[in-house]
Amino acid sequence: MMQQYLRLKADFPDTLLFYRMGDFYEMFYADAERAAGLLDITLTTRGQSAGQPIPMAGVPFHSVDGYLARLIKLGESVAICEQVGDVATSKGPVERKVVRVVTPGTLTDSELLSDKSESLLLAVYPGARQRIGLAWLAVTQGQVHLAECAADELPSWLERIGASEVLVPVEAGDAFARRVGAVRGAGRASTLTHRPGFQFDAALGRRKLLEQLQTASLAAWNAEDAPLAHAAAAALLAYAEHTQGRALPHVRGLQVERAGELIELPVATRRNLELTQTLRGEEAPTLFSLLDTCMTGMGSRLLKTWLLEPRRDRAQATDRLGAIAALREGGLATRVRAQLKGTSDVERITARLALAQVRPRELVALRQTLQKQELPALIQRAPDAYLTQICTELAPPVDAAALLQAALLEEPAAMVRDGGVIAPGLDAELDELRAIAENCDAFLVELEARERARTGIANLRVQFNRVHGFYIEVTQGQAAKVPDDYRRRQTLKNAERFITPELKAFEDKALSAQERALAREKWLYEQLLAQLQPHVPALTRFGRALASLDTLAALAERSLTLEWHAPEFVREPCIDIRGGRHPVVEARLQETMGAPFIPNDTALGPKARMQIITGPNMGGKSTYMRQVALIALLASVGSYVPAASCRLGPLDAIHTRIGAADDLANAQSTFMLEMTEAAQILHSATSQSLVLMDEIGRGTSTFDGLALASGIAAYLHDRTQAFTLFATHYFELTEFPATHHAAFNVHVSAADTAERGGHDIVFLHELQPGPASRSYGIQVAKLAGVPAAVVNHARHALARLEAGAQQAQRQVDLFTPPPAEDTAREPSAVESALTGIDPDALTPRDALDTLYRLKKLASAG
Repeated sequence: MMQQYLRLKADFPDTLLFYRMGDFYEMFYADAERAAGLLDITLTTRGQSAGQPIPMAGVPFHSVDGYLARLIKLGESVAICEQVGDVATSKGPVERKVVRVVTPGTLTDSELLSDKSESLLLAVYPGARQRIGLAWLAVTQGQVHLAECAADELPSWLERIGASEVLVPVEAGDAFARRVGAVRGAGRASTLTHRPGFQFDAALGRRKLLEQLQTASLAAWNAEDAPLAHAAAAALLAYAEHTQGRALPHVRGLQVERAGELIELPVATRRNLELTQTLRGEEAPTLFSLLDTCMTGMGSRLLKTWLLEPRRDRAQATDRLGAIAALREGGLATRVRAQLKGTSDVERITARLALAQVRPRELVALRQTLQKQELPALIQRAPDAYLTQICTELAPPVDAAALLQAALLEEPAAMVRDGGVIAPGLDAELDELRAIAENCDAFLVELEARERARTGIANLRVQFNRVHGFYIEVTQGQAAKVPDDYRRRQTLKNAERFITPELKAFEDKALSAQERALAREKWLYEQLLAQLQPHVPALTRFGRALASLDTLAALAERSLTLEWHAPEFVREPCIDIRGGRHPVVEARLQETMGAPFIPNDTALGPKARMQIITGPNMGGKSTYMRQVALIALLASVGSYVPAASCRLGPLDAIHTRIGAADDLANAQSTFMLEMTEAAQILHSATSQSLVLMDEIGRGTSTFDGLALASGIAAYLHDRTQAFTLFATHYFELTEFPATHHAAFNVHVSAADTAERGGHDIVFLHELQPGPASRSYGIQVAKLAGVPAAVVNHARHALARLEAGAQQAQRQVDLFTPPPAEDTAREPSAVESALTGIDPDALTPRDALDTLYRLKKLASAG
């Protein structure tokens, strides 16, 4: 047996091997020692090797899912080894083989996967000329994604994809592997798996993709000219097939992702806006938890994808807005949601069906969903093209439903191995075996009565014992009456025991009826899965349509319940919001306090690109900034928004630098992390980006921080020209709009009771034009419970500091451009010409003439 184990283990040297022995999965040697520590299970020994006891540890097979979940969470992979040979006919150890490998990126079991999240597998291939090929998929879905990017863009791609497991070629080296492994996507680190370099082959990858898609060309997906992505796809598909122990017949989709197609949402933005996790890492309250009223897990997963991957092109968002508008009419969304209630996760069940891993109760749930026919009739009359398209894919494969109805019991056992899965009437042999097992006593009573009548032996008995099996017992005095077809089985002192051909046949059946019935059920179940395979593509489309409809209906319900309105997309650059609210904060206020949320307007455009926001802590600056970003994001997703109205121009990214935190694991202090994130924004933002800067420069000394904040504000205003919300406590920055035409001051209002002899503050949370008059920091400290002695000391110190500031003789001008490095250099002809140009005064014809003149000057220089 140990030879068999070691032979199997040699194929999975870096993977824990669960070796099936009876009712346990056993592990030996280093696997046992590692698993014992990870799972806190007993480490024992079995036999000896080279004179030393062999370490052994095991887990019960009936509760293996819980242990697998713990190992996967720790980033481990597990090879499941099952008995595949026949115990009765095996000589020596029963034949075993690894039937599948469970890894963090290839999960399919519902017990190991959250209903609302996916396990993604990603392959990364570093090619020539600093280019990278990427390919990724969720095994429970039917689509491969391809992309190619520059080497310096890889971290942002890794962050956005957020794969659970990343495949890299061994030949890429440790430095590349460390670089890939250091990136945390979706707030977590990925498990890194090394694969042989020969698996990353472009020609092989293209051939595998053609086989998966069952096509002769990738041109229809615009994926022909992507050799690096093809190489990554080769390793991706080979590894997925290796872990599942079979091909992936359900993978029939391909999508090529290109830089510039999606609105960029860096990890800092996802974290600071609390899209799917709070800042403390909790699941709620977040934007996703507020929006997710989906009736199915596949709807929730699709909603999360929409939320994290909005497209710059507005066609998709416009389609969704039209569908939501149609669902809002006449209570259609409510009726659709009522029909979706109780719908199974068709998407995952179909994937597990394609991989032959689906369980009986999952198929029963699928059958119940396929038998629902009301949804197409509900939405086919909706006056919306997108809903009409979804309706065409909502017709379930009728043959599949009929097959499932005929084959499965209404309430089957959880596992095929337990029996009680196949419906009666499907298979005569199974029905007979079940009848034998269930009606053995009745058959024996009936046989005894017939034999007594046939032989005339009144005391004839039909009996059974474990040693001799079934027999007919006749006393010695009646032995002469036995018929010729009786064969003697045993002679006793006072009786003879016989067997007849009929009883022998029954014995053969009865003794193995249960075992044979289980084997027959298993075979019939496998035949059922094979018969369902041709329906997998239709089931995949059906599941995708259900998920889309569920997500749209949930967004329609949210828009009605939360009183949201449809946004408007425009071509000119602007973010124009009237009566905007922070969706999550508003919901929490109403839930916990019953208090209304104070709405605010936002008006950003070509001549008003930057707001300098001042006001007290707790006054609502950060809430206001986040709500603008969330409204812009929701509109781009194709959702209604928490505002009275919203006009949104082109948007390519949302960048945020909010909050104070450190990253000690990567040796980054609070200020270093702040500057790193600021640098990333300054390098990445464009004139179509939305930038949120909250209290930049507060992590260092006052003068350093003020100087850096002024420089960052000037760069964003003059060079990047992004739409910027710049919150600060540096009152010196309120002078910024005086010298920068596209910036303007706003503040969140507060009321002070000092006029009535008090020192308290009332936050009004209302955005008003102009700078704040003071910061109210001491009042906020008092509200926080700082001891009165500290507060009084601070008041006196503040009075002295303000008095000293008033006596200052001159103020440093922060916004004077820095002196040129070479003051003796004469301005060029182009620079001189630029000095005399007033862009706001140029007509289109003048602008074109000026452009030609500048080009001519530049060429001459």
